[in-house]
Parts: sequence; structure tokens; C-alpha cells
Amino acid sequence: MSKHHLGEFEEIVMLTVAILHPDAYGVAIIDEIETRLNRKVSIGSLQTVLRRLEKKGYLSSAFGEATRIRGGKRKRFFTLTTFGKNVLEEVKEQRIGLWNAIPEIVTSK
Repeated sequence: MSKHHLGEFEEIVMLTVAILHPDAYGVAIIDEIETRLNRKVSIGSLQTVLRRLEKKGYLSSAFGEATRIRGGKRKRFFTLTTFGKNVLEEVKEQRIGLWNAIPEIVTSK
């Protein structure tokens, strides 16, 4: 069993950050999740999870350049840390192990 716990939304956010690399910022992450999973995401819930994942050491962030389009406001870009990649890989292996443990009779049609 893993010593690292990821909630479902934390896992989805980390996977989405990986998908969008190197362009993972708030609005892009929300758009990707909503498009791929048909799931509504509020900016507040996303920001809470991004900060928590950063505090755990799974993500890091850096500001991009200020743009005129955004009124001089800079985007904060997120990336997986090496630690975060390892945690995601561990979670993936756990999920695969669970799926592989289901008897065929349960999953056959």
C-alpha cells in the first residue's frame, strides 16, 4: 500500500497538468478536465487543489511573462515534480493491480 494518498480530484489535476505540459495553467487545466471528463470545475476548487499539491511537493509552479491580453497579469504555470511523477506512477500501478485482480466472470458480458 502506498504511503501517499491522492484524492480523485487531485489525481485528475495531476494527470491534466502532465497532459498539458508545459502549458498547464488554471484556465487551461479547467478546460481540459471539462472537455475530457465532461465534469464542471470551479476555479476556486482547482486553485485549492493546486496549492495543496504544491505544498505536498507533487507540483511546482512558476509565473510566465505578463501579457497585454491579460491586462499585464501573468499566468502561473504548473509542472509535475519528480516526486509527483513517482506518486502518479505508484497510483497507476495500484489501479492496474486492482483491475487485474477482478475475476473475469465479474467483468465479462
